[in-house]
Amino acid sequence: MSLDTVLVAVDTDEDEAIDELAETAIDIAGPAEATVVLSHVFSEKAYEDARERLQFDPDGEVTPSVVAKRNANIREFEKRLSEAGVTSTVHARLGDGSDDGDRLAELAAEVEADLAIIGGRGRTPAGKAVFGSTAQTLMLTADCPVTFVRTE
Repeated sequence: MSLDTVLVAVDTDEDEAIDELAETAIDIAGPAEATVVLSHVFSEKAYEDARERLQFDPDGEVTPSVVAKRNANIREFEKRLSEAGVTSTVHARLGDGSDDGDRLAELAAEVEADLAIIGGRGRTPAGKAVFGSTAQTLMLTADCPVTFVRTE
């Protein structure tokens, strides 16, 4: 299996996960000369809040991907990848907050990802049942293998 495209799910609100995810993405994509697709799923409210905070024209057409590219965590991730010589792009989607894993799986299929990487904190089985898990949904529904990176 050749590795051409690696999708990395990025939480735009969690700074702590960037280090581990960037290191993993560089370690995997770098030697393979694969492109990293930084991905994020916005809830409608988070998308609108980000548009306002980033001072986009309220009446203008702005895609979720354009908004995501302006996020500090995504920019930091892009910078680290670039410094390591890894090519990257940014793709974002809207979701309803309960379907983020499904949206990420759809995006992985759309960009023909050979691998997806997602981070998360270790939780108890009961915690996963109560709160759901984007990572778990992605692992179960993606057409490509998924690497889980435990973040603290």
